[in-house]
Amino acid sequence: MGAATVTIKDVARAAGVSAMTVSRVINSSPSVSADTRARVERAIAELGYIPSRLARGLSAQRSGTLSIIVPDVANPFFTLIVRGSEDVARRAGYRLLLCDTRAELDLEREVIDEMIAHRVEGILIAPVSDRSREHLRRLTRFGVPFVLVDRAVPGVDADVVRGDSANGARRLVEHLVSLGHRRIGMVTESSSVSTARDRRAGYDAALAAAGIDAAPELVVETTVDPAGGREGMRRLLELRNPPTAVFTVNNLVALGAIEAVRAVGREVPDDIALVCFDDIEYASRLHPFLTVMEQPAETFGTLGTQLLLERIDGRASATRRTVVLPAEFVVRRSCGAAA
Repeated sequence: MGAATVTIKDVARAAGVSAMTVSRVINSSPSVSADTRARVERAIAELGYIPSRLARGLSAQRSGTLSIIVPDVANPFFTLIVRGSEDVARRAGYRLLLCDTRAELDLEREVIDEMIAHRVEGILIAPVSDRSREHLRRLTRFGVPFVLVDRAVPGVDADVVRGDSANGARRLVEHLVSLGHRRIGMVTESSSVSTARDRRAGYDAALAAAGIDAAPELVVETTVDPAGGREGMRRLLELRNPPTAVFTVNNLVALGAIEAVRAVGREVPDDIALVCFDDIEYASRLHPFLTVMEQPAETFGTLGTQLLLERIDGRASATRRTVVLPAEFVVRRSCGAAA
């Protein structure tokens, strides 16, 4: 049964309850028992039922609204993507709704349902991970155009604007190798995120090209924030044979990694070299320190929103497009430790 034809009565019948009980579950009423709530939610999922507030949005007139969904609006990289997207949207006469999923799948699903309900005409989204697949397919079922930014999701046919993570990571690690380092650590995020996979591939490729065996204990998965950087670097420093250089998956992780090095009385780059993806715009002006692969974050948002508008207007080809933006290799003091 298609999602558009499923009614509240169908859900009630499948769950063995009244339509009023289904309504109470949808509206999070505390009067429904946990067992009944579970049966109703299972029936909703199996039938693909969409509450009427979402269905009404689909049949209404144009909203003049786009949405951008990112996993961490506090990350300067995504902040710049939002700025680029908003500029293009505004010039095209659209408002832009910003949603932050906090890299949580449940919140991403909730946000996507809210955007359907708000009748947004298109969405630019940096998905949480590969597990966002069903959320994106939900947009397809409801006919909401979307473009992926920064991250691809296997099995999802969509336009994508992303960076050249594999080659960028390879260049960063090759630079460390050229400085004489042989034991190079990596602090990254879950391999369920495409950028993390690509950067790990670049790391592995650089080591292989230099004839260096990859040591599994030198790769640490953590959260992509300063707290994750601190934890990841702490684990590397506690190894019997710690690395002499470290590549972090992004700039926020690098900040935490530097804090962890200082916490044990050491310094970057005097005692350990450090490189990362993405710059911190204003910090680099005040104190240019980090060696980075700087991505044109604002251009991600600009191009992604332009592709989205072409989809909305019917000007895009049937073939989905992938735009790969090169990064700029910026050498600064943080990589200067002697091996």
